[in-house]
Amino acid sequence: MAAVAMRLPVIRKAVAPRGPRGGEKHLVVPGDTITTDTGYMRGHGTYVDEEKLVASVAGAVERVNKLVCVTPLKTRSLKYGKLGQGVLVQVSPSLVKRQKTHFHDLPCGASVILGNNGFIWIYPTPEQKDEEAGGFTTNLEPVPLSDREVISRLRNCVVALVTQKLMLFDTSILYCYEASLPHQIKDILKPEVMEEIVLETRQKLLDLEG
Repeated sequence: MAAVAMRLPVIRKAVAPRGPRGGEKHLVVPGDTITTDTGYMRGHGTYVDEEKLVASVAGAVERVNKLVCVTPLKTRSLKYGKLGQGVLVQVSPSLVKRQKTHFHDLPCGASVILGNNGFIWIYPTPEQKDEEAGGFTTNLEPVPLSDREVISRLRNCVVALVTQKLMLFDTSILYCYEASLPHQIKDILKPEVMEEIVLETRQKLLDLEG
């Protein structure tokens, strides 16, 4: 009987993650260990966990002297970022009309974002329009009273349209806003006022369709 040569398994030594060297870039994902060298300083896109420098975003590792950071492969534009000053209204998604764009600047001085998920964001229209900004703003100054009144009126108009089961889109909201102007903001939520302004809105939309 021929002899059979066998090799017993051996424990291989784990290779420690390499620290970034000058000019070297490598890709990491959140949770990846960038380096175990405690001589490096934490930069953007990193955090320290048990004396290890770990990536908090997916991207390329970059080093400037002892500073290590991770540059994201692609952070979304501010158009889809944190919302700033405004009012959020949640409605049934079935009442939000699907359109090519959901960002609308209304001539009344406010803007709306109509989410297909039923989240409606109403905010002051920025004086300097930035296509990448959307509803995001870093301005923490108090919103002027005139803007707050417009936003509040639009908010109540959205509630009125939803209560009367009328589809939400930029034109229906604007028509409802115009129909509500003879009434005080707080009165828009009265059932008889709701019915009146939504009826006028519906008629305007029918006339628009011809």
